[in-house]
Amino acid sequence: MAITVIAKLKAKAGSEAQLEAAFRKMIGHVRGEPGTLSYVLHRSTQDPTTFVFYETYQDQAAFEFHGKTPHMKEMGGMIGGLLDGRPQIEILTELDRK
Repeated sequence: MAITVIAKLKAKAGSEAQLEAAFRKMIGHVRGEPGTLSYVLHRSTQDPTTFVFYETYQDQAAFEFHGKTPHMKEMGGMIGGLLDGRPQIEILTELDRK
């Protein structure tokens, strides 16, 4: 079954544009990953410093592949100083689909 990830990241005040640019660059890389079904970036309408990724992977192997890519490691290095706290990551296993 598919793996879904909800990742919530908060930018330091004044770093929103830099963080968004790093995320958009990442999206370009992830679109070509095998087994990635969706990788969608959102920004909170209530708190413009909050970004949320909604990610869906075909299976655990695709999710693990994503985490080990060079561009994932690169993004981690780029955004560390832009974040206000640690990302909140929730990993979900799909049980059923219509």
